[in-house]
Amino acid sequence: MDTLELGLAGKVAIVTGGSEGLGLACVERFARSGAKVAACARRKDVLERGVEHVRRATGGDILAMTADVTKGAEVEAFVKATLARFGGVDILVNNAGTSSAAGFDQVDEATWQYDFDLKVMGAIRLCRLVIPHMKQRGGGRIINVTTVGGKAPLARSLPTSVTRAAGINLTKSLAHELAPDRILVNTVCLGLVKSAQHERRAKGDVEEYYKEISDRRKLPLGRFGEASEFADLVAFLASERAAYITGTAINFDGGISAAV
Repeated sequence: MDTLELGLAGKVAIVTGGSEGLGLACVERFARSGAKVAACARRKDVLERGVEHVRRATGGDILAMTADVTKGAEVEAFVKATLARFGGVDILVNNAGTSSAAGFDQVDEATWQYDFDLKVMGAIRLCRLVIPHMKQRGGGRIINVTTVGGKAPLARSLPTSVTRAAGINLTKSLAHELAPDRILVNTVCLGLVKSAQHERRAKGDVEEYYKEISDRRKLPLGRFGEASEFADLVAFLASERAAYITGTAINFDGGISAAV
């Protein structure tokens, strides 16, 4: 039986927010595909524990380094270490971020500023550092992780819906600009997907928590998305099989969003 060969073996992938949940699922998926992976996150213990688990499971070559994407010097040190270890960068997954949602009158200026710095400027910092190296290698892939709220915001979804909209716009702008350099830029817009953030909110049984929200929100597929399913989509977009896909904002939401 034919298999879909992604052509990721030997590629170098950077994953931010790679310590757990969706980011760690991407680290594992890339490692299983033969890619070399550099993962960063803020919490050293969580990052090292997660990456060590993936190393044992896959035998992958993975660099784990603490870095806060809101701090330019730490991002620069992380990218420098990646280049020293692996010699270049082919894939960037801008995954670092949290879900911050409240009403407009509840969001102060410091919260607005931090959310922009984390989700928008964090991605910009990584892009500025890795794009020159992708150009030297003749191309690359950038996948920005955003949300469906960036397309169709709900009430009390601030500041996340605004900063995620900026991430979608950044994706489209870069896709146009970098197409001649064979650097493809896409974004995955998350809906309700199982993650460590959700599980920290659960009080009691985690699966019951997911089921209760699925039923209340009337998810068309009747369930949350799995982190491994998200990682499969990211791996495809990073692969040679996605060579004609750029500037897209793909909903990974089980059909819940009204926006296409």
